[in-house]
Amino acid sequence: MKIIASLDDFQQSVKTGAVLVDMYADWCGPCRMLAPVLEDLADENPEVTFVKVNIDDLPTLAQEYGVMSIPTLLYLKDGILKEKTVGVQPKAAIQSRLDALL
Repeated sequence: MKIIASLDDFQQSVKTGAVLVDMYADWCGPCRMLAPVLEDLADENPEVTFVKVNIDDLPTLAQEYGVMSIPTLLYLKDGILKEKTVGVQPKAAIQSRLDALL
């Protein structure tokens, strides 16, 4: 999974294809719980781009997408937000949303 370091980096990463964005923070316990699930899904879904955005490093991006709680997962297709979930999600639920993106 790629860690996004700048707004430009984010725009380039999400502009084409199916993308799952993990909005997280290093201090967030639930985010750490979700991380291995997302790593597994990234390995199992090579056609989807997986990226991580630390909301402490890019608060304007978190604000732009209305992130009020973390972890928040953003599901984008060709740069357009299709769905957003908040909190730890079961692997099967995330996979189902990814399948809907493709």
